[in-house]
Amino acid sequence: MSQPKRAPGGFPVVGVVGGGQLARMMQGPAVELGVQLSVLAESDTAAAALVVPSSPVGEHTDLDAVRAFAEHCDVVTFDHEHVPPAILEALEADGVAIHPTRAALNFAQDKLAMRERLSGLGIACPRWARATTAAEVTAFGDDVGWPIVAKTPRGGYDGKGVAVAGGVDDLADWISRIGQPGPLEGGLLLEEKVDFVRELAVLIARSPSGQAAAWPVVETVQTDGICTEVLAPAPQLDPDLASVVTEAALRIAGELGVTGVLAVEMFEVRPGTGGAASYVVNELAMRPHNSGHWSMDGAVTGQFEQHLRAVLDLPLGDPRPRAPWTVMANVLGGDYEHLYPAYRHIMARDPGAKVHVYGKGVRPGRKIGHVNVSGADLDDARERAGHAADYLRGVITE
Repeated sequence: MSQPKRAPGGFPVVGVVGGGQLARMMQGPAVELGVQLSVLAESDTAAAALVVPSSPVGEHTDLDAVRAFAEHCDVVTFDHEHVPPAILEALEADGVAIHPTRAALNFAQDKLAMRERLSGLGIACPRWARATTAAEVTAFGDDVGWPIVAKTPRGGYDGKGVAVAGGVDDLADWISRIGQPGPLEGGLLLEEKVDFVRELAVLIARSPSGQAAAWPVVETVQTDGICTEVLAPAPQLDPDLASVVTEAALRIAGELGVTGVLAVEMFEVRPGTGGAASYVVNELAMRPHNSGHWSMDGAVTGQFEQHLRAVLDLPLGDPRPRAPWTVMANVLGGDYEHLYPAYRHIMARDPGAKVHVYGKGVRPGRKIGHVNVSGADLDDARERAGHAADYLRGVITE
């Protein structure tokens, strides 16, 4: 496996396992910080491999490939949370500095472990249970009220591995696979279906020495289980609730020993739902996250730079916003296979819009880029970001 070239001056090499758009978007900040990036990519045409010179090809499930890759890196981090625990354990046994650590990453990889840990810390969560039989599913649904939400503890993302069930028969396939090797080996996670006001996300960065920084709380808008829009900061958010959820996210990061960026996805709920809290935690992600893409252009320090600072244990940057509002609109694959003509049109129509494309082939519903628009008027920023994203997708043609 080829070795990354080292820059003079003693600057480190950060290894990223996974060659997706998150690894790709670390390259610009890495250049600005003066550090070298090396990516273990799935193919030589992966999103990150197109922009990072050191991008050896290998699978995150191949211990030999991951070990050979890590050997030439000063620290290793991740583009996704799917690296098997046995490989993480082997890297730590080899003395490789990995961030987040295997112990912390377990709570993002295993939703049952996450629920148990957060509940033990007194963090507000939906009512939940582990089920291993159809009878336990029925009992939970009868207790909290149908429909319920069922999740595979491992392997889900962007709405995958999540089902809303109106009765036990809706989950027959998953129940039949409980205990088999795979995402349902440890059982099925069941949660009450939360009647929420809106979805929020708190993004935190934490370094190995314990320094932490928080961006403003944002509102996330989901369509068919995929985030399509982020509003930063969350409009009309009660300042007390903003403080409470930020404190909760900082506490989660500290108690779980997270290093790097942590996204805490939450539901804002009406007081009285799930106890006295006005929020419940939905999911955790221990990496740069879709809810933080706005920060690339809208904050003094964006999440990709901050993640690199954190995993290298450098002093963290200022997370404050640069403008009153920044809106991020995701670009999902649509009718246009060739994006460049549409990209040129958007740049001419709205010079203030920041368009980020991921170098990925277009497939319907696939995240292929995002648009950030900042300004003093929230409605204007939403319209401009949404128009650009829709034009790239082919939903509109003017």
